[in-house]
Amino acid sequence: MQKYIILFSLLFIISCNSQDKRPIPGETAYQKKLNANYKDASKSPLKKNDLKKFKGLEFFPVDSTYIVTAKLTRTENAPVFEMATTTDRKPLYKEYGKLNFTLKGKDLELTIYQSQEDTLDEKYKNYLFLPFTDNTSGDESYGGGRYMDVMTTDISAENTVVLNFNNTYNPYCAYNDKYSCPLTPRKNHLDIKIKAGIKIFKKHSLF
Repeated sequence: MQKYIILFSLLFIISCNSQDKRPIPGETAYQKKLNANYKDASKSPLKKNDLKKFKGLEFFPVDSTYIVTAKLTRTENAPVFEMATTTDRKPLYKEYGKLNFTLKGKDLELTIYQSQEDTLDEKYKNYLFLPFTDNTSGDESYGGGRYMDVMTTDISAENTVVLNFNNTYNPYCAYNDKYSCPLTPRKNHLDIKIKAGIKIFKKHSLF
């Protein structure tokens, strides 16, 4: 009888381990990496109850038409300013430049920013911050807007850079109100539906 108990215990442990090692969901390497981070309790912004039920983030279908080349016009002598957030926190940013591009036949513009705190961090010094809202915001995507990271090292000598709207993410505030998140400036609203990248976080998507 004892050997059956031991065998059952071993099978139970193997079963648990196999569940923990389920493949990370996602169509692309970017989506898989984001899902892996959100599944990791040491990195995830999810609340404890949501983390327990976490299956994976929801994305629009990957669409190559939302990968565009933008022309960067740098902002000379831009002043440092306090960016509004969802709390009283006022992080310091500079306007880095304007990005002009064509998407779905429309000429569009976004302002891109540089965190002054990031410039002091070796790990993030090359990161630029691109927040935006669009005509899916508040419906299919998070109402406060979505973010995209752009690297200064990805800007060409001709001052062009590729924007991949499939690789967007939500501010942590979309998942947990304990976080303080920069608010998307009004001028960064795109009068078009960006049906690519991360979708709004819905509780019913968890199991």
